[in-house]
Amino acid sequence: MNSASRKSIIAIIPARLASTRFPGKVLAPLAGKPLVMHVYDRTSKAALITETVIATDDSEVLQALEPFDANVVMTRKDHPTGTDRAAEVAETSDASIIVNVQGDEVMIDPDTIDATVRALLDNPDVPMSTARHRITDPAEINDPNVVKVVCDKRGRALYFSRSPIPCVRDSEDMHRAEYWKHVGLYAFRREFLMEYAKMTPTPLEKLEQLEQLRALENGHDIAVINTEY
Repeated sequence: MNSASRKSIIAIIPARLASTRFPGKVLAPLAGKPLVMHVYDRTSKAALITETVIATDDSEVLQALEPFDANVVMTRKDHPTGTDRAAEVAETSDASIIVNVQGDEVMIDPDTIDATVRALLDNPDVPMSTARHRITDPAEINDPNVVKVVCDKRGRALYFSRSPIPCVRDSEDMHRAEYWKHVGLYAFRREFLMEYAKMTPTPLEKLEQLEQLRALENGHDIAVINTEY
């Protein structure tokens, strides 16, 4: 990986071949190239990103991406989450902010990446940021594969869940409920990402299988920006 300057902002795309629901998904062909390359290309278009890296634990991914001239690095195989994998790559960088983009977000919006980074640049007390989008399809509210998030008045995450949140007790209040879908990217201050990677996976994180809960359960704020993406 190229050496990064002190003020650089690096995007890391964890690309694990052994996906639980869709093994080999990151290399699935889409419009003439592997799925993860679409993520790589769109992430690289973000104005605030100075370097984009694909982090994988499988030599098959490395070999498959060679024809595309992507910046790919190998990591250990024992990382429990993509964020832990990103932290290993970040250890060799002195970038101030690390952006973790999920390897299957093929339509990730570069402007949303920039807005998520600005949430850290504009709020020096916040160690981590992410994004959400208002749910308009009622079927997504009860879909456990669609992660929901609720925030406080400051735009900080209160909780993420695969279940519908908020739960509306009285049916007559249903028209007032808003549901928000979590968008699969995170921006970390480098020092916090290093701290996060050393934290033991937490009870709610393991129950929901949502890595961002590790930060909340340890008492850290997550700034959440709203996006039309």
